[in-house]
This record gives sequence, C-alpha cells and structure tokens, in this order.
Amino acid sequence: MQSTATINLNFTINSGQVFLWEKIGEKWAGINGNDLLVIKEPFQIISSKKPARHFFRLDDNQPRILSRIGRDSLVGTAARQFSGLRLMRQDPFQCYISFICSSNSSIQNIRNMLTRLCTKFGDKIEFENRQFFTFPSAKRLSNATTKDLLSCGLGFRAKYVKDAIRAVNTGKIEFESLKKEDYGTALETLKTVKGVGNKIADCILLFSLDKLESFPIDRWTQRILQKYYPKIFYSSGGKSLTEKKYANLHKKVVEYFGPYAGYSQQFLFKLERDLNKKNWL
Repeated sequence: MQSTATINLNFTINSGQVFLWEKIGEKWAGINGNDLLVIKEPFQIISSKKPARHFFRLDDNQPRILSRIGRDSLVGTAARQFSGLRLMRQDPFQCYISFICSSNSSIQNIRNMLTRLCTKFGDKIEFENRQFFTFPSAKRLSNATTKDLLSCGLGFRAKYVKDAIRAVNTGKIEFESLKKEDYGTALETLKTVKGVGNKIADCILLFSLDKLESFPIDRWTQRILQKYYPKIFYSSGGKSLTEKKYANLHKKVVEYFGPYAGYSQQFLFKLERDLNKKNWL
C-alpha cells in the first residue's frame, strides 16, 4: 500500500484524466459519479462518501510500477520530473461519457459540456457555501432527449452520448463485466458504441476499468512516439491510424513499455503537453 504523501494532486488532476475538478484555495474539489471529493495537499481527504484511496489507486504497487516503466530513460526522466502523478480509478459511467464528449474538443470545452450536463441532470451538493452537482446516472439520463443534450453544448456528440446511455441501460455495456474481461475483448465491446473509437475506448479502459496496458493514442501520443522513438514506432504511425495500424501500434507499445504501458503514456503525455505550454484545469 503506497503512502498518500507520494501523491501530487496538481500533477495528477492536471494530466488530462479528469475534467470536473476545480482548485479552491489549497483544495481540489471534484465530482466522481454521485460523490464529491474534496482533497488538499499534502494528501488529506476533506470530504468524500466513498474511500478516496480507491479513486487515487493507492492499492497499486507504485514502487514496482515505477521501477518497471523507468527502464525507459525518457519515461524515467518524466516520472522524476512529475513525481507524484498518479493514474485515477474513476466512476466508469462518468469516464465513459466524458471521453465520448472529448472528441475533437479542448479540455475547457469538455469541462463546460460536462458541467452543464451535471447542472441539468445531477443532484445538488453544498459544501462550504458552494454548490456542486453530481454526475447523473445512466438511469437518470435515460429520458434525456437529443434536444436536452444539445442544450448542454454537446453538439454532434449528443447523438453519440444518447446511444452510449442506451447501451448502458439495455445492458449492452456492463462496466463490472468489462473489468473482468481481457483488454482486447473489453476494447472491442466498448467500440460497439457509436462514437467510441480506439483512443476513447483506451481512455475509458485505462482511467476507469483497470486495464493498465491501455495506451490511448491521439495526435499528442503519436507526436511523442515519432519524436522520441522514431526507430521503434514511426513506421506504425502516420497522421491517421486505421484499425489495423492502431492495433499494431498498441502491440508494439506494450512489447516496448510493458504491462504498465498506461502509466508510461500518462507521464509522457504530461511531459509533452507541458513542454508545449498547453492549458489544463
């Protein structure tokens, strides 16, 4: 069991994993499903209905993971530079909807869409004279119309979110079952939902369903692989990734980075985004 002192909240929350968090003084407040988490540095849980240790993956063997991924010199450097950055174990339904909404959008725009969705359909929670809204369940959203979703600013994503909600409510997507499936089966199951491609499915698997070999590949990740590892990955890259290219690239990624490839991706993603001075939360 790792110490909470090893968690850097600013690095962890500002790493593209979550969107419904905000800094309030020395505290971070965020929505995870029907829970409000309020945490401050050094790691101290101020408010939470559920064990926040689960959310921050304190059951991971962090020394072993860091030792394994640190065999690559660049990942090792990034892990030292962003010491305390951790993967999160999010509410699966919230993560699922969040990354469907992330398609072709900025972090701030994703945050705005999800905030409107919570305000319209979630439950209000008051904490220290501030109002927060929980993330609505699939059941709560079952009667949401396309017009309702468009009013939250989802744009073309509204039809995909509606299909995603239906998939959960009909049992087509069962998150607890996906946790038990192997990576490939879980990936393909998620991709049966309209609007869920390889990258979005990998984000859902990595950030909420315990598939640590997931390695979400988008333009940032491709840039990293081609920039720092051209001899290993360049031939599998390219500006656009077909299904076959994505599968082949992921196979090479896991062969190179190992079973904790998702941790490697997170450190590399944070490194490159910060180098390019891109905004976070």
